[in-house]
Amino acid sequence: MRDSAGIPGGTDAAGGEQPPNGRKRRRLLRWIGLGTGMLVVAGAGTGWWIYDKLDGNIAEDTSAAAELRRYEKERPAHLAGGAQNILLIGSDSRTGAGNAPYGQDQGTQRSDTTILLHLPADRKSATAISVPRDLMTEIPACLKPDGSRTREQFAQFNWAFEWGGTACTVRTVEAMTGIRVDHHMVLDFSGFKKMVDAIGGVEVCLRRPVDDTEAKLKLPAGRQTLQGEQALGFVRARHSLGNGSDTERMERQQAFLGSLVKKVQSNGVLLNPARLYPLLDAATSSVTTDPGLASLRGLYELVRGVRDIPTEQIKFLTVPRRPYAADRNRDELRQPDATQLFQRLRSDQPLTIAPPAPTPTPAPATADDGAEGDGADGDGADGETSGTTSGTTSGTGDRPGTAEPSSPVPTFTGTTAGVADCR
Repeated sequence: MRDSAGIPGGTDAAGGEQPPNGRKRRRLLRWIGLGTGMLVVAGAGTGWWIYDKLDGNIAEDTSAAAELRRYEKERPAHLAGGAQNILLIGSDSRTGAGNAPYGQDQGTQRSDTTILLHLPADRKSATAISVPRDLMTEIPACLKPDGSRTREQFAQFNWAFEWGGTACTVRTVEAMTGIRVDHHMVLDFSGFKKMVDAIGGVEVCLRRPVDDTEAKLKLPAGRQTLQGEQALGFVRARHSLGNGSDTERMERQQAFLGSLVKKVQSNGVLLNPARLYPLLDAATSSVTTDPGLASLRGLYELVRGVRDIPTEQIKFLTVPRRPYAADRNRDELRQPDATQLFQRLRSDQPLTIAPPAPTPTPAPATADDGAEGDGADGDGADGETSGTTSGTTSGTGDRPGTAEPSSPVPTFTGTTAGVADCR
């Protein structure tokens, strides 16, 4: 007599003979169990491989961390528990894979875009504040790449990144605002394109056609989805869009980021593994961060805290500023509006955003602005004071953390990610 794993003549658990169909069923179940176990093991192995790859993509900025520790006693204190401030820096460096086509490597880099992202403790909103490249401010003594140190001096903001990299930019922002920067992220041209392509492009709307040979951008008017190369040209173009000023470029960048947030929050990305993995791969391989964010877990915790914020509560504005008195091609902080904004963010107090009053579009700028990133864009010449407060401004003298509950919430000029208008 053969056993139960054989052919007719096997026995069942009670010692009786098994029908052929029963033996086949048990044999099938054993194979299914074995296959399922193998899939679980393979899935776990694949999952670990993916996690390890994404985690290993992230570049950790240890030199900036060391420099910031050197000046820890000079840095602002945390005044609002649970709130976070993250400095996002877009570098115009031509070094690195994919960046050479945007100009000759001069051995230096400047911050093409700088945004301070404030996440309140309740994570019910987010506020992104653009800092103009041309803003005149005090830049502290900073460590240069060659090991020497600069002297403290009054200069345009984006020179901080050229002179002393991320640490110098963080310290400049903290000295200007009194806001503690908890984390920082640096993204270059190539990384920006990869992230846009990974989510299938970002939708924008143009009031009129664009033909900008310098930005390598040619687009029709109306709504359209921009892929990586076009998107980079759109956020960097100056001479063929609006009046050619950095003010309008920052507004376009803010509108583009709003559209990007909406795209990433959509089910088409977050719930689609085929799109989510390329986005994670592009994001993790494109950024350099402080040690606190230099892990997949660190980035996940950050994203988890903001993924459910309504687009109407994701606010964009520019620091209140006006033409610099000594050079109208540069900017200076507009007071007391700038101080009020910084106080509200520092103490994690609310603020509201209202769109600017419509104004006629000025004639395109004709002055040559020199090398990309030098900041000479003529913003001041047209009298722009973007980012100024409007509506009630009571509470300007509030000390951090001491605002009365009944104090009116100040309103600043800006927009939200929920607004989708033509630029």
